[in-house]
Amino acid sequence: MENKRQKQVSRQIQKDLGEIFQKDFKLAFDNAFITITDVKVSPDLAIARVYLSFLMVDDKEALLEKIREQTKKIRGIFGHRVRNQFRIVPHFQFYLDDSAEYAQRMNELFDKLDIPSAPDADDEEDDTYTR
Repeated sequence: MENKRQKQVSRQIQKDLGEIFQKDFKLAFDNAFITITDVKVSPDLAIARVYLSFLMVDDKEALLEKIREQTKKIRGIFGHRVRNQFRIVPHFQFYLDDSAEYAQRMNELFDKLDIPSAPDADDEEDDTYTR
């Protein structure tokens, strides 16, 4: 359970990292559209697990690896932005968020299901016991 401070820090990290990815690193990551879907911060605010979603990308794992290689530079830019707000600049751990793809797969599976329709109301009346 996150406390209020963790939630505030998570929102700030999500906002600032989103801007960093869209402005400072857009060309470095082949103009990929990177979305920060969630940020989870440790209770001591020293580690931030950042969940990313990618659009217009062929190889998501390769892009995630590129981002992980640039973690030190990303953290430096982030630290410069929040130097007056955060006492500790958290270490970032980047993960691929595949929840949108998972939801799409679930929807496809539900669409493939053959669910028989419910019996008509007239059919139910015939089966009821009357006194």
